[in-house]
Amino acid sequence: MYIKYLQLRNYRNYPELSVEFSKNTNVFIGDNAQGKTNILESIYYCSIGKSHRTNKDKELISWNKNEAYIQSYIARERLDKKIEIKIFKEGKKGININKIKVNKISELLGNFNVVMFSPEDLKIVKESPSYRRKFLDIELCKLSKMYYYNLVQYNKVLEEKNILLKRWNEKNIAILEIYNEQLSKFGSEVIKQRKNYIDKLNSIGKHIHKKISNGTEQIEFKYITSVKNIDDAENQLLLNFKKNMRRDIEKRISSEGPHRDDFQVLINNTDAKSFGSQGQQRTAVLTIKFASLEIIKEIIGEYPVLLLDDVLSELDSKRQEYILNSIKNIQTIITCTGIEEINNLLSNNSYVFKVTKGIVEKIEN
Repeated sequence: MYIKYLQLRNYRNYPELSVEFSKNTNVFIGDNAQGKTNILESIYYCSIGKSHRTNKDKELISWNKNEAYIQSYIARERLDKKIEIKIFKEGKKGININKIKVNKISELLGNFNVVMFSPEDLKIVKESPSYRRKFLDIELCKLSKMYYYNLVQYNKVLEEKNILLKRWNEKNIAILEIYNEQLSKFGSEVIKQRKNYIDKLNSIGKHIHKKISNGTEQIEFKYITSVKNIDDAENQLLLNFKKNMRRDIEKRISSEGPHRDDFQVLINNTDAKSFGSQGQQRTAVLTIKFASLEIIKEIIGEYPVLLLDDVLSELDSKRQEYILNSIKNIQTIITCTGIEEINNLLSNNSYVFKVTKGIVEKIEN
């Protein structure tokens, strides 16, 4: 899988842009705030229908314009995909795949897979559980329409349950019990697939991390949930909801379920969030991202596109070398301020682009 070309119109700082990519490595160089990340963001948008930087689509539209347009052509082993997206100022969007209108985001997911690695991804290890849940949900939604369905349904019921709790009346106890049954049904499926993904991260990530760290570190991922027996998750969730019902009524919020779950990153049996060095945390994120590439390859049969947004400068030479030696069979799109430190590691088939105030020029590398 690789992206052949990208066209933008009125997207961020690009009134018009057309770029053809190498199926190997593509490097966008330039000073900060020139528009390099905007290119990666638009590619990412074609994958999951949202930005990795903002929840407000209107921020993607150029100043004083009413809509933005993204077009990408994706080469795949079975059927190529032409993805067209219009983003409107009032918050709506229109998506076509091979000229067929897409009515739901779930119909976009899986047509074009990417793995993004940016400096903000350090939050997966360093910050609150919400960042780790978001990572799992995005990766699983790309791979499984059933996961997307169960997650959406779970969140809808959860929202309704929380509204009921905030306006609590004892007459509503029967409705609350129905909500708990529905949450158990959808939530158990979410937990099972998350646990399965963590198991894959472990089986693939341990080898990757050992290689990056020269055998000095071992990594382990542990899914943290109140459900002790995953095979019996639905019944256990329902029992937990019943057990905590009075507390939830008192607190006016649902305290139990996969929306509270987390996963732990351990390096040499030590929690990387609390005790890992900056270098160890970066390496852990690198392991997570490269393991994600292999998981996607295992499930769909071809590698996704890898997007590296200004991360090489954050890594030492050994980790830079690992990345650039590991992407030979993967289309990779890199942003950085200069080419000098990685030029000797690029293949002859690489494309290099200079970005200056929204103008992109291909240069000889």
